[in-house]
Amino acid sequence: MSTRLQWLEPGFGDVMAARLVLPLGSAADPPGQAGLHQLLAGSLTRGCGSHDARSFAEWIENQGASLRCEAGDDHLQIMLKGVGSDRHVLLPQLLEMVEQPAASDDQIELERDLNLQTLQRLEEDPFSRAQDRLRQLMFGDGPYGHDPLGTTASLQRLSSQDVVNQRPRLANRQAFLVVSAAHDQALADGLERRLQRFAHDSVKAPQPLAQGDCGWSADPLDTEQTVLMLGFRSLPVQHADALGLRLLQVHLGLGMSCRLFLRLREELGLVYDVGAELAMRRFDSPFIWHLSTSADQASSALEALLDEWQRLLDEPLATSQLELSKAKLRGQEAMGRQTGAQRAERQAFCQAYGLPSDFHAQAMKQLDSISAMQLQQVAHRWLQQPCLSGSGPAASLHRVEQRWQQRLSRCLSPAGH
Repeated sequence: MSTRLQWLEPGFGDVMAARLVLPLGSAADPPGQAGLHQLLAGSLTRGCGSHDARSFAEWIENQGASLRCEAGDDHLQIMLKGVGSDRHVLLPQLLEMVEQPAASDDQIELERDLNLQTLQRLEEDPFSRAQDRLRQLMFGDGPYGHDPLGTTASLQRLSSQDVVNQRPRLANRQAFLVVSAAHDQALADGLERRLQRFAHDSVKAPQPLAQGDCGWSADPLDTEQTVLMLGFRSLPVQHADALGLRLLQVHLGLGMSCRLFLRLREELGLVYDVGAELAMRRFDSPFIWHLSTSADQASSALEALLDEWQRLLDEPLATSQLELSKAKLRGQEAMGRQTGAQRAERQAFCQAYGLPSDFHAQAMKQLDSISAMQLQQVAHRWLQQPCLSGSGPAASLHRVEQRWQQRLSRCLSPAGH
């Protein structure tokens, strides 16, 4: 019988942190129901067992605990923190949230209204709008093609019954619990028995659709700045190239010493903000380079960004750049395991994606053997088909599109490499 409970050493002081992970991310949202699993996650805090929404919130606060539920692309997670001495009452209650969810129809509707308000606020944010456009370019209508919150249209179509219908799937045989607290064998045995009784089978999320050609999507918005996002559909989290791609992300976009910041902001003065993000996923992880700039400098900023893309393909990193990136990644690893909550998060990540429990430690050992030439090969394998989205003044986006088409045809031509 496989264990569904991972118990870790506690952090400093009498602190408990726990994560219950369910295979019910937004990638499993049914067609036309984008946002369903995030709505389901939010409703879990609005009552369980004999508690209605108000009494449950008061109970959590009276324990001095904090509770958060959210659906990412691949998983739904319930995160709980509290005093370690209260673990005997807090942890069983955590399982009751999925065994006996009890949010009423009016509470589910309230949660939906809050999600709609959040989407309305995001509609005013050019960064969020550009990100939505890029997500559609990269993933279309398949999984990962929408924000976990969903869209205004899809949320308006969802009913409280749609959420209620999903509740039996919460007690899922693929669920697992990670706890960082002082160990208690009797408590652990009881939690394990309850987890083993979870019997519902998951519906496997479909893989993203095959990637098409390089694309461009413009979202005109009456603002004084332009946001541009260059995106690549890359690799699954389990892929052997994942560590190399992460090093490239650190080189390009982590901190004020990263390549994009030094070149586009400090040297050229073209951007307000610039960076790169790699979100590891079960299937094709999105690798996004982003910038914000004034409307009149947007096409020049794009030109500089594409220069850095071309440089990554054409030139190996200098030794100093490679060593700096490795040092940054080691620092991130050290800072990311200081507390019990951080260690629980990392262990949950490994178990959720079928990675070995010492995955992060293994990655740090592999860093020394990665060469600049290997990173260039990783870039060639995964960064050949960019998509570009933009949000800002229409005239600015028109100039960006012209520059994009000119540069792209040059970059992707046989003579371009």
